[in-house]
Amino acid sequence: MRDLARLPKAHLHVHLESTVRWATLQEIGAANGVPVPERHGDGPVAFEDFREFADLGTTVRDCLRRPEDFRRIAVEFCADEAAQGTRYAEVTFTAAAHGERLGRPEMPLEAVLDGLAEGQAAYDIECRVILDHSRRRSVDRARRTVELAARHAADGVVGIGMAGDESHPLAPFAEVVREARDAGLRLVHHAGEMCGPASIREAMTVGQADRLGHGIRVLGDPDLVAEVRDRALPLEVCPSSNVALGLVPSFAAHPLPRLRDAGLTVTISTDIPVIIGTTLTEEYARVRDAFGYDDTVLAALSRAGVDASFAPEATKARLHQEIDAWLSTPAS
Repeated sequence: MRDLARLPKAHLHVHLESTVRWATLQEIGAANGVPVPERHGDGPVAFEDFREFADLGTTVRDCLRRPEDFRRIAVEFCADEAAQGTRYAEVTFTAAAHGERLGRPEMPLEAVLDGLAEGQAAYDIECRVILDHSRRRSVDRARRTVELAARHAADGVVGIGMAGDESHPLAPFAEVVREARDAGLRLVHHAGEMCGPASIREAMTVGQADRLGHGIRVLGDPDLVAEVRDRALPLEVCPSSNVALGLVPSFAAHPLPRLRDAGLTVTISTDIPVIIGTTLTEEYARVRDAFGYDDTVLAALSRAGVDASFAPEATKARLHQEIDAWLSTPAS
């Protein structure tokens, strides 16, 4: 087996606020007067339900207040991703919500982009940003998200996505989605994670999705499987997150192998890595160990992530060459 930390990888589904090092969160919280509980070790947090998970996210958001807070977590994101072999990342950030909360609409995104620029230069990694919006929030904020993304497209913002509870429909956001498409933004929505195939169909139709965030429940509808396969619509699969949130009973029971067997485009991501105690390298290792995949299959999963990304073609070609080089090295 080859060293998975050296496998060049693209990380497509990862929320910036869920990558913050716990020690960093405590330091930032202390500086801003926000208490952060102790955490022992780097293992996963056990959640009773989605609300408990959301409450933890609220604590993280409350800590982030100053430009230096946002800049720091972006730099550390680059460092931590590069250390595990991530060569390209599209990190999701809830910029408009932070700007609204702090009364400074542009500041959080500008600070994150500054931090990513510093981190990319320091750690030899390429990053772009996807701005997300909770389905539970207003259409007006979604429109502000699109406007923010369009203004910063030249700075590395490539798209937007609707996240949060999938039981809230996408229909109210149909016009905003069209505006995003007209602005040249890519569209990536959470779907088929907590709700079934209907949420995936909605993401594909109303949401005009270029990729599906999660999408693991597509197998509940054979006709939909065929449509997703025929359209080569990539799935951003995050097994450890699905298990931690109680959506799949165990890693071994995860539908990832069945998704691949159905001919679907499967990519591997972490979603909320620090909260669930994983990294992208560890996620690949868990996939290898749970499903018996060899290095050729793992390289194919990495290639799928590269091809599904919104990276420039030159970046994709370079990453394919790096994956070839990894696969050509002797296994230990």
